[in-house]
Amino acid sequence: MEPKSNEIQEVEKYLPQIDSPKDLRKLTIPELKSVCEELREFIIDTISKTGGHLGAGLGTVELAVSLHYVFNTPEDKLIWDVGHQAYPHKVITGRRDVFHTIRQIGGISGFLKRSESEYDTFGAGHASTSISAALGIAVARDLAGDNYRVAAIVGDGSMTGGMAYEAMNNAGLQKRNMIVVLNDNNMSIGPNKWAFSQYFTELIANPSYNRFKSSIWDLTGKLDNLGDRIRKIASRVEEGIKVVITPGMLFEALGFRYFGPINGHNIPLLVKLFNEIKDLPGPLLVHVFTRKGKGYKPAEEDEQALHGVTPFDKVTGIAQTKNTIAPAYTEVFGQAVIELAKNNPKIVGITAAMPDGTGLDKLQQEIPNRFFDVGIAEPHAVTFAAGLATQGFIPIVAIYSTFLQRAFDQIMHDVALQNLHVVFCLDRGGVVGGDGPTHHGVLDLSYLRCIPGMVIMAPKDENELRDMLYTAIEYNGPIAMRFPRANGIGVSLKKDFQKLQIGKGEVLKEGKEIAILAIGNMVYPSLEAANILQSNGINAEVVNMRFVKPLDIDLLRNIFERHTNILTIEDHTIKGGFGNAILEALAEEGYHNINIKVHGIPDNFIEQGSIPQLHANLKLDASGIANVVKDFLSTQKDKYSFIQQSSHI
Repeated sequence: MEPKSNEIQEVEKYLPQIDSPKDLRKLTIPELKSVCEELREFIIDTISKTGGHLGAGLGTVELAVSLHYVFNTPEDKLIWDVGHQAYPHKVITGRRDVFHTIRQIGGISGFLKRSESEYDTFGAGHASTSISAALGIAVARDLAGDNYRVAAIVGDGSMTGGMAYEAMNNAGLQKRNMIVVLNDNNMSIGPNKWAFSQYFTELIANPSYNRFKSSIWDLTGKLDNLGDRIRKIASRVEEGIKVVITPGMLFEALGFRYFGPINGHNIPLLVKLFNEIKDLPGPLLVHVFTRKGKGYKPAEEDEQALHGVTPFDKVTGIAQTKNTIAPAYTEVFGQAVIELAKNNPKIVGITAAMPDGTGLDKLQQEIPNRFFDVGIAEPHAVTFAAGLATQGFIPIVAIYSTFLQRAFDQIMHDVALQNLHVVFCLDRGGVVGGDGPTHHGVLDLSYLRCIPGMVIMAPKDENELRDMLYTAIEYNGPIAMRFPRANGIGVSLKKDFQKLQIGKGEVLKEGKEIAILAIGNMVYPSLEAANILQSNGINAEVVNMRFVKPLDIDLLRNIFERHTNILTIEDHTIKGGFGNAILEALAEEGYHNINIKVHGIPDNFIEQGSIPQLHANLKLDASGIANVVKDFLSTQKDKYSFIQQSSHI
């Protein structure tokens, strides 16, 4: 473990004593404030060195501490939404001493992970899942005859996701005992009248009030018609107050009893409220206001920039500079969108709460009326785009590969089935690094390739990305382009755009002993591998296939005629992806006696780590590809030698 700085050692008084929530519960409420200060400082100090998600976790320090203080975890179940808001939860549940390994190979996950801790009740990488999971756990509890408490903590924009409301609607109907804590950090529901709503929350949470209300309900239940009228009047008074001073009627309409909004950084208030409501019956919603980046000025001042960070200077909040010349693919994409949109008034951009991450923030700044951020609602984003397409607009739907998985039905049913011209641009295609298996974009070629009429392509470099985007704009139908989370190759960027012929690849290097068919970000490593192989006396051909669907059948026939050994390379699962498409083409064309090895992501989930480390481990870097080729050719030679020997027996 990396030694802590003297500064942190001097500040920490309580945190080193907390190895589990049981240790936390030994402290007094006034001492919890110091715990929160130490916890916040510890997270800032660690993440400034390792990188990670910073802002959301800083906003949930008091919330995590108060929940673990009041609830008897892990017997009581806390289900966190958007795992990156749970860094404080991780630290106080036994992972303080390994927190510096977060998002690294062999380290702890940056999200919630059941196999990592008994306190991680439900895994969470994507958003808007906690209420559904919590309801499932509450039903399981009731069916088993247990009596533990269940609380879901949803926030950091997750209430913009439709799944959260589907879950609330069902929870309201089932009337199970469960609590939903809405961590509202101004990324979802806006602020309300603070003083009045806090006063009202204290009133309706008070045990005396609830005992009085229960008594009135029991008494009036015995008074027939008069009792019903008294109940209606009482309900109208309470609901009228809530309508005036709180946003709670939305949640009450869904069947939840509402408490809030309250100050999510006030430890005594949080502890008091959770203690008073934890055993109230039925579904409850606690609306808590927090500040993203709380306690760290740079993060408070720029919530977006310090949401997810690389290592940074702790004093200034400025990220460490990288010695890179080439721009990121995301940046190249964002600039290309601007150039094309300025010349075509029908182009619009759509993203799901990721304007900065997808590069569409440039469109937002320069042509705001043609930019749409729909929130964490990928299915809506796709069908919204389909609606635009029916009226002659050209929607560019820019969503991370892993998040577009959530809209598979909409891609198929609302776009492809109607043959609508929607351009899907999948950032973070391939392994993405520290975010790990929940965020690796290694399934997109498979889930898109099975959709009839879908065109799928991947650029080898920055210029090809620009040309593919232009080609997609000029096309008429559903079309997708995926590109990696990485800096470009460093090619000199052209000023113009070239329309590519759909489904046509290119031979970049001719060879005789083996053909390496590569797609997207695997093209240049394959070229480097060919150079390594050349020095070992192996003459390899390298082909940039460009398109996964449709494949360049004419080019493949030529390759099948000239080569008996073929290697396919993709930064994607080997199940159903690019390599499988080549195998299908081989079978359909009726070629025999051709040896093909499909190389890519194996059929298992890949853990977190830096992209170069992961590519090296997966043999997707130049030296790894060269070694795979050598092993493959060696196997084929051994097989041929065995056949020859067998024929002489």
